[in-house]
Amino acid sequence: MAQTLNSRKVAFLVAPEGIEQVELTEPWKAVEEAGGTPELISTSSGEVQAFNHLDKADTFTVDHVVGDVSVEDYDALVLPGGVANPDFLRTDSDAVAFTRAFFIQSKPVAAICHAPWTLVEAGVLAGRRLTSWPSLRTDLRNAGAEWVDEKVVVDQGLITSRNPDDLPDFCKTLVEEFAAAGDREVPSPGHPTPG
Repeated sequence: MAQTLNSRKVAFLVAPEGIEQVELTEPWKAVEEAGGTPELISTSSGEVQAFNHLDKADTFTVDHVVGDVSVEDYDALVLPGGVANPDFLRTDSDAVAFTRAFFIQSKPVAAICHAPWTLVEAGVLAGRRLTSWPSLRTDLRNAGAEWVDEKVVVDQGLITSRNPDDLPDFCKTLVEEFAAAGDREVPSPGHPTPG
C-alpha cells in the first residue's frame, strides 16, 4: 500500500560537518517523494559539509538553526549518521533538547548508523529496542537499550538502521511510520484532544 506524507514537515538534524551524505540525501528524497516537506536543521546557519565516508562530498544549505525552531513545527525527525555528526550534536544542548522533545511528544524519530549517539545523550533509550553501527552497541546497552543486529528496527515510533547498505529498508520504513503516526496525530484545529 502506498503511503503519503501529505505535506508533513520532517526535520533533518545535522551538525555543521561530518554527515554521511547518502544518509542525508536518500531519506530526504524518500520524504519528498512521499509528499513530505523536509527541512535541514543545524547548530549554526550557512552550509553543512557532508562526507562520503572520510572524503568531503557536497555542502547543503541550512534552513534553520536548531535553537530557533520548535518541535511543534515538525511531524517527525531524521538523524543521519556519520561518525563526527552525532558526536558533535550530542555536545550541543539545543540539539539534544530538540531531539528529546520528539520523544516527549511521541513524534516519530528515524536514526541511522552512528546517529543513536545523540539519542544516548538525550536520555531516551531506556527500554528501547534498536540497531546502529556495531561500534555503538556497548554505548546503547549502557543507556538501557536492547541492541540487535537487524537491517531496520521499529520500536514505538523509533526507526533505526545500521549503515548505508540498509537505506532502502530504512527509507521505506520511515515513510510508512511517519505516515502512520501522522494519521493518528492530526486533530482538527479547534477541536479538543481526548485525554
